[in-house]
Amino acid sequence: MEGVVSETANDRGHEARRRLVELYDDAVGEVYGYLARRCESPAVAEELTSETFLAAADAVVRRPPPDLSVAWLIGIARHKLADHWRRREREQRLLVAVDAQPDDTSDVWDVELDRITAHDVLAELGPHHRGALTLRYVDGLPVREVAALLGRTEKATEVLLVRARAAFRTAYESRPAGGMTP
Repeated sequence: MEGVVSETANDRGHEARRRLVELYDDAVGEVYGYLARRCESPAVAEELTSETFLAAADAVVRRPPPDLSVAWLIGIARHKLADHWRRREREQRLLVAVDAQPDDTSDVWDVELDRITAHDVLAELGPHHRGALTLRYVDGLPVREVAALLGRTEKATEVLLVRARAAFRTAYESRPAGGMTP
């Protein structure tokens, strides 16, 4: 009896995946159009469109398949867009925090960050540096919590934060005009 139940669930999952693939050609333009009107660039809209379809594919495999429609996919896209905006907001807060909070009294950096340049520099950093800076300065977590989230010791996290700030500063200052405004 167990084999029949799992086979039926498996068949439903397979059928849902097939229907999603069939829907893709009709829906990808509409999903991209929805996102493109709300994003700052075509590249971001493309990335979010990809994330939308990956989330849809994951959804039809993990749980009973929803009503597969363009409207359902637009709903997923709406969530992906909201996630994107939240990430951007965290990055903006990080940039303000990096500008406003020197590491300690021995590491003072008195410059005014250009937000666009700083955002670009942050995006170029490796994920470990970007993540550590975001958790510490945007989310305002103490080093102990950042360490726990990153699976590191506190000392290793402190070293990572020093290196992340240095990498940010180096990349920022290497921009035309040093990335700074006096």
